[in-house]
Amino acid sequence: MTNMALETDALGKRYGRTWALQECSLHLPAGRIAGLAGPNGAGKSTLLHLAVGLLRPDAGQVRVFGQDPRNNTAVLREIGFVAQDTPLYRDFTAADLITLGGKLNSRWDAAFARERIGQLDIPLKKPVGKLSGGQRAQVALALAMAKRPRLLLLDEPVAALDPLARREFMQALMGVVAESGTTVLLSSHLVADLERVCDYLIVLQKAQVRLVGSIDELLDEHRTLVGPRTEPGAVPLEGPAQIVNASHTDRQSTLLVRTKGRLVDDPAWTRHEVTLEDLVLAYLHTADARAARTVAEVTA
Repeated sequence: MTNMALETDALGKRYGRTWALQECSLHLPAGRIAGLAGPNGAGKSTLLHLAVGLLRPDAGQVRVFGQDPRNNTAVLREIGFVAQDTPLYRDFTAADLITLGGKLNSRWDAAFARERIGQLDIPLKKPVGKLSGGQRAQVALALAMAKRPRLLLLDEPVAALDPLARREFMQALMGVVAESGTTVLLSSHLVADLERVCDYLIVLQKAQVRLVGSIDELLDEHRTLVGPRTEPGAVPLEGPAQIVNASHTDRQSTLLVRTKGRLVDDPAWTRHEVTLEDLVLAYLHTADARAARTVAEVTA
């Protein structure tokens, strides 16, 4: 059995002449809680819809637990999916949706859904269209988890929620994942939300993968260097290293560097650890997309 929950190889999806996703190659190990970061239009929703079998690739392959998910009921029963607008039948109550889920899914835990929704004080007999946005998102999460999926895909489920509702949703997500060991791929353009719950990172920009890997390892491999105004070739680096991003003033250069080796000690340069937000923004703003892709492949 593969230990990869999701794999893509040169995956591409095109709408007319525009590639929504192109040359997308990544691996998501089972058991991870992965953040899928990128601006609107980067290809995040397209990737998730391909992973859940709702779209057909125009290039490359996507595999979930080693299999093509499209028209594959054996794989689809292993996937839970909450779309961006948390689509629910608005005239149905939560109790109605739990009953419906039991009729549509062979492995359905109705008791879990009722208990989870009850813990959140969400009325089971009230039409979901009359619930708040945060409550609807929680109902959608409870229903997705009631499938007992091995892979849970969440497409910006908290984008329309206020900060308190977002925090409550994330706390609920952490709780149910801790109990089940489900692999999660959470799409969001809010880096703070990803930082709170994720241990793996995938960055998309302009339909392509810019960065992928364990968050702890990525943060350990990157440093910000601040020193005198310097051309890239004169920066004191040792071993396999790449300058990911650079900014300059008349007298000073600030560089984001990725390296597996040791940075040369130089009193003219100071080193700083990077935050997850630093990392994401740097890769999103790297001017040369081809260079950014090469840097992302250093640890592939």
